[in-house]
Parts: sequence; structure tokens; C-alpha cells
Amino acid sequence: MKITQSNKFRNFAITECKGSSRLYEFLSLKIAEDDDLLELASHAREGQPSSNLIFGAVHYLLLQGMDHPLREFYPSLVKNPRKVEESFLPFKNFCLTFSEEIVQLLKEKLVQTNEVRRCSYLFPAFQSIYDIAKKPLALIEIGTSAGLQLLWDQYSYSYGTDKVYGNKDSALHITAEVRGDKTPNLQDFIPPVAARIGIDLHPIDLRDNENALWLKALIWPEHHERRALFEKAAEYVKANELRLIKGNGVELIRDLSSEIPKEYAVCVFHTHVANQMPSNVRTSLLEQVQRIGAVREIFHLYNNILDRNLHLDYYLDGKEYKNVVGETEGHGSWFTWEL
Repeated sequence: MKITQSNKFRNFAITECKGSSRLYEFLSLKIAEDDDLLELASHAREGQPSSNLIFGAVHYLLLQGMDHPLREFYPSLVKNPRKVEESFLPFKNFCLTFSEEIVQLLKEKLVQTNEVRRCSYLFPAFQSIYDIAKKPLALIEIGTSAGLQLLWDQYSYSYGTDKVYGNKDSALHITAEVRGDKTPNLQDFIPPVAARIGIDLHPIDLRDNENALWLKALIWPEHHERRALFEKAAEYVKANELRLIKGNGVELIRDLSSEIPKEYAVCVFHTHVANQMPSNVRTSLLEQVQRIGAVREIFHLYNNILDRNLHLDYYLDGKEYKNVVGETEGHGSWFTWEL
């Protein structure tokens, strides 16, 4: 087990942290060689990424105000953090000192990052869907977490120029780079949204400060912009009515879509969620959308089922259409466009 855990942290350092978080890259490589910390990380729930969880748990306790020298290494907590290369012994000491609190968090919490910047590519995708459907959109998000992406029409956007799209009065402005030769046909209108439904096995109510702090703790210490975007998006969630349902999205979308009047276009979407589903569940999700498409129009915007690309499948008058939208960066900082 320790060998597997060790490989997970080594892989996390190389494939996820390198170029994104020097602190987590350094600590991950050190944890990979430390039996005490590998044992501590093993308390994470089955199926949950132990690396993200242990870093999230430590960050959470520090954000709560735990007084320990480790906080001096976190850019999210101090203006001038100490050298990353000196962080491991304080990190290990913190973990062993607060091991009971960390184990409890590892057993209770889930990695439910809700990257609001992914709305950078959802916005032009939903504009394209509205161009096709010519109806208000009824949104159903699978794996919604706290529902930040259900409010994509509330934010403003720019794509490498001074031109602003979306809600130009928004307090939350998202920037992204469109790579490649093709660009989306961005328009000066916001598609009307008729319903906002989010489904999650463990939906998060951001009106609970503890939940908000946990999501904030999952954001890596160096990622100041992500943290600022999250805090602004959280205010929008608190101010808007969202229907967040606890349950299995694959099992619920058929009944939910039948509740939606035919004058609205059903839009099922999810980003970076399907990779946590077993392959048979992913197949079942595609089949469910196909069955719904046999009786009414439905749009399905997703990635991580067939590959990492963003896809748009839809059904009009029983006819199936399949499209690749493009590649997307995990946090939404850039995307390509093929539609």
C-alpha cells in the first residue's frame, strides 16, 4: 500500500504540481519518501485523491487559525513566504501535531473543487447551444459541488482583448486565452436561463462558512486569482436561488428533464467530473441522454467520458449530433475551439 501511496504523491508532484505549485511539488516528493505521512494520507476515503485531501486538510486548519510555523510557507497566509526548500520539517511536525484533526478531515471531506474559471468556455458553448435551440436554457449540472458554474450568465468575460462579454456589470470578471486558429463566435447577448438545477452526491451549501472555508482550502496556496474568483462567485451563489439536489445525477436526469416544459431546452453539463465515474456509469450517462433525446431535445456538454476534450452532443427531432468543442485547461485559463 505504501508503495502505491508513494507513487501517487510522486506522480502528483510531477504531473499536477510542477509549474503550478512549487510548495506542493516539493512537499509531495518529500511525502512520497516518508512512511509517517504516507500512513496519515492513507486515511482518505476510498476513491478520493489522498494528495489533494491531505494538502486541503492542512490548508484548512491553517486557514482556521492554527498557530504553527508552517503558516509562514503559505502564500495564501503571508505576504512574504519562507523558502519552499525549508518547508518539509515544519509540514511534518504540523501533520503529526494535529494528526487527529487531519485524520477526521480525511475521513469526512471530499475533493470538490468548483473552478468558476471554467465558465470561460461554458459561456461561448451556451451561446452556441442557444443559437441552435432558440429557447431559454434549463441547466442541469452533474457534480455541481456548490453550484458556481450554474451562474455562468452572471459573470463577465474577456478573451485577450479589451472587449467584454456577458454581464458587463458583474463584480466577477473572468479572463481566458483562446488558442489555435479558430475562435468562438462571441456575441453581445446573454442566453436566457429558465432553470438552474445542480445534482451532487454531496452538494455544498456556501451559506455555511465551514463549507466555504473547505472549498477555499482546496485552492492551492499560490493561486491567488483562483481564490479571488471563488470568493466573488460564492457571493453570487448566496444571492441567487439554485436548486441543489443530493443524489446520483445519472439516475436523476431523466426524471428531471421530464419536469422541464418543452418550451425550454434541456442542457445537461459537467466539467472534470466524469473521470471520477466508473466506466459503466459513464456509458449509462450517455445512454440516458440518448433515451431522453428520443422524446425531446437535449444538449449534453461534457469532458472526460470519451477523452479529455470538451464535447457537445445534442438531439433535435430525434436526430443525434456529436461535436468536439475543443481542448480545455483544467482551471479554465485557456481553451481551443472547434465548433
